[in-house]
Amino acid sequence: MLVNKANLTALYRGLKTEFQDALRGVPSDYEKIADILPSTTAIEDYTWISDFPALREWIGDKIIKQLSGHQYTVVNKDFESTIAVKRNDLEDDRIGAYGLKAKATGRAAGAWPNRLIFGLLSKGWTTACYDGKAFFATDHSIAGKACSNSGGGTGTAWYLLDTTQALKPLIMQLRKKPQMVVQDDPQTDSVFKRGEYLVSVEARGNAGFGLWQCAYGSKQTLDPAAFAAARAAMMSQTDDNGDPLGISPNVLVVPPTLEENALEILKAEKLADNTSNIWRGMAESLVSPWLSAAA
Repeated sequence: MLVNKANLTALYRGLKTEFQDALRGVPSDYEKIADILPSTTAIEDYTWISDFPALREWIGDKIIKQLSGHQYTVVNKDFESTIAVKRNDLEDDRIGAYGLKAKATGRAAGAWPNRLIFGLLSKGWTTACYDGKAFFATDHSIAGKACSNSGGGTGTAWYLLDTTQALKPLIMQLRKKPQMVVQDDPQTDSVFKRGEYLVSVEARGNAGFGLWQCAYGSKQTLDPAAFAAARAAMMSQTDDNGDPLGISPNVLVVPPTLEENALEILKAEKLADNTSNIWRGMAESLVSPWLSAAA
């Protein structure tokens, strides 16, 4: 292939098509548990998350809720993946492998939000949310009262979430969607010194926590009793006035090793002891390979 501007443009157009098709083909499981919030600056402030609004009877003056003293910000991070296209390969018409590389990069870009969101969920045992406590903790505070969204335990972690509220349990903060950029100027150092044209995928964003009240994490054995305990704990959460928050757990997130446990609880007609399974259909099972095995 003659290496000129026109042929390089045609090559990159083909690579971008392969990239975009592969990116769109990756399941966006993160959207089931996270809200996608656009970002317009380097850091976003989510102090407002601590205010969970509820209606009260209007007697006398309206009560104005002030933002709490908590501060919670999420800093955008840069992400990239770069392919070196060798000039010799172009001249020798050996370009088939670059289409495969573009597909692989597209799949990696499509998985990027999944990695961020499910990775952060796995780190919820040690990573602080808006109130300064670990997202999954036994000592969250509501009106001075200790509240828990952690089942404890030492086994494989699983998570019960409520994604029906105005804000989902996690946030995908998106500053720049994954996009392909090319360096095709033959005068650049990479071409002059190494005979390589560069194709990069760039993205910018980060993951953050929403309301801890909408999530429950446990490392207890995942069985009907543990599921029932998690569900009851979540539905018992109240606001500062002691009124129910109306939490409605609807998604059970598990790693592949707990898929069978989750399906037995949510799909089976009968339990192991041959009694009717009252939890059948009470939530959706979401199996994610992106959950950290070390959680």
